[in-house]
Amino acid sequence: MFVLIAKYTKPAEEVDKHLEGHKAWIKGNFESGRFLLTARQVPLVGGLILATGDSVAEMRDLIAEDPFFTSGSAEYDVLEFDPVRSTPDLESLIGK
Repeated sequence: MFVLIAKYTKPAEEVDKHLEGHKAWIKGNFESGRFLLTARQVPLVGGLILATGDSVAEMRDLIAEDPFFTSGSAEYDVLEFDPVRSTPDLESLIGK
Protein backbone atom coordinates (compact mmCIF):
# COMPACT_ATOMS: atom_id res chain seq x y z
CA MET A 1 0.00 0.00 0.00
CA PHE A 2 1.17 3.52 -0.73
CA VAL A 3 0.59 7.09 0.31
CA LEU A 4 1.18 9.59 -2.49
CA ILE A 5 1.71 13.08 -1.12
CA ALA A 6 1.34 15.92 -3.61
CA LYS A 7 2.84 19.33 -2.93
CA TYR A 8 1.88 22.20 -5.21
CA THR A 9 4.85 23.91 -6.83
CA LYS A 10 2.90 26.68 -8.56
CA PRO A 11 0.29 29.21 -7.42
CA ALA A 12 -3.31 27.99 -7.07
CA GLU A 13 -4.33 29.80 -10.28
CA GLU A 14 -1.83 27.70 -12.25
CA VAL A 15 -2.79 24.46 -10.49
CA ASP A 16 -6.49 25.10 -11.18
CA LYS A 17 -5.83 25.18 -14.94
CA HIS A 18 -5.16 21.43 -14.73
CA LEU A 19 -7.92 20.54 -12.25
CA GLU A 20 -10.34 18.88 -14.69
CA GLY A 21 -7.61 16.66 -16.11
CA HIS A 22 -6.46 15.80 -12.59
CA LYS A 23 -10.02 14.87 -11.61
CA ALA A 24 -10.29 12.59 -14.66
CA TRP A 25 -6.97 10.97 -13.73
CA ILE A 26 -8.22 10.41 -10.16
CA LYS A 27 -11.53 8.98 -11.42
CA GLY A 28 -9.81 6.52 -13.74
CA ASN A 29 -7.58 5.26 -10.95
CA PHE A 30 -10.55 4.84 -8.60
CA GLU A 31 -12.37 2.88 -11.30
CA SER A 32 -9.36 0.60 -11.77
CA GLY A 33 -9.18 -0.03 -8.01
CA ARG A 34 -5.72 1.52 -7.61
CA PHE A 35 -6.89 4.51 -5.55
CA LEU A 36 -8.74 4.00 -2.27
CA LEU A 37 -8.94 7.54 -0.91
CA THR A 38 -8.02 11.07 -1.88
CA ALA A 39 -7.80 14.11 0.36
CA ARG A 40 -7.00 17.80 0.12
CA GLN A 41 -4.43 19.19 2.50
CA VAL A 42 -5.62 21.98 4.82
CA PRO A 43 -4.63 24.63 3.98
CA LEU A 44 -4.79 23.69 0.29
CA VAL A 45 -1.11 23.37 -0.60
CA GLY A 46 -1.34 19.82 -1.92
CA GLY A 47 -3.10 16.54 -1.33
CA LEU A 48 -2.86 12.88 -0.41
CA ILE A 49 -3.78 9.67 -2.19
CA LEU A 50 -4.04 6.22 -0.59
CA ALA A 51 -3.20 3.74 -3.33
CA THR A 52 -2.64 0.05 -3.90
CA GLY A 53 -0.03 -1.42 -6.18
CA ASP A 54 3.02 -3.62 -6.43
CA SER A 55 5.92 -1.19 -6.33
CA VAL A 56 7.15 2.36 -5.94
CA ALA A 57 8.00 2.26 -9.65
CA GLU A 58 4.35 1.51 -10.46
CA MET A 59 3.26 4.47 -8.34
CA ARG A 60 5.77 6.72 -10.10
CA ASP A 61 4.35 5.55 -13.46
CA LEU A 62 0.83 6.49 -12.28
CA ILE A 63 2.02 9.89 -11.06
CA ALA A 64 3.68 10.50 -14.44
CA GLU A 65 0.16 10.54 -15.96
CA ASP A 66 -1.26 13.16 -13.56
CA PRO A 67 -1.79 16.54 -15.25
CA PHE A 68 -0.73 18.28 -12.03
CA PHE A 69 2.63 16.50 -12.31
CA THR A 70 3.09 16.73 -16.08
CA SER A 71 2.40 20.48 -15.98
CA GLY A 72 4.94 20.99 -13.22
CA SER A 73 2.17 22.16 -10.87
CA ALA A 74 2.87 19.48 -8.26
CA GLU A 75 5.59 17.15 -7.09
CA TYR A 76 4.99 13.88 -5.26
CA ASP A 77 6.51 11.89 -2.44
CA VAL A 78 5.72 8.17 -2.44
CA LEU A 79 5.60 6.32 0.86
CA GLU A 80 5.23 2.53 0.88
CA PHE A 81 3.81 0.83 3.93
CA ASP A 82 2.57 -2.56 5.10
CA PRO A 83 -0.67 -2.21 7.11
CA VAL A 84 -0.89 -4.49 10.15
CA ARG A 85 -4.02 -3.35 12.04
CA SER A 86 -7.28 -1.64 11.13
CA THR A 87 -10.89 -1.21 12.05
CA PRO A 88 -13.11 -4.14 10.99
CA ASP A 89 -14.40 -2.10 8.03
CA LEU A 90 -10.90 -1.90 6.55
CA GLU A 91 -9.61 -5.41 7.26
CA SER A 92 -9.84 -6.43 3.61
CA LEU A 93 -7.18 -3.82 2.84
CA ILE A 94 -4.59 -5.41 5.06
CA GLY A 95 -5.11 -8.99 3.89
CA LYS A 96 -6.00 -10.43 7.26
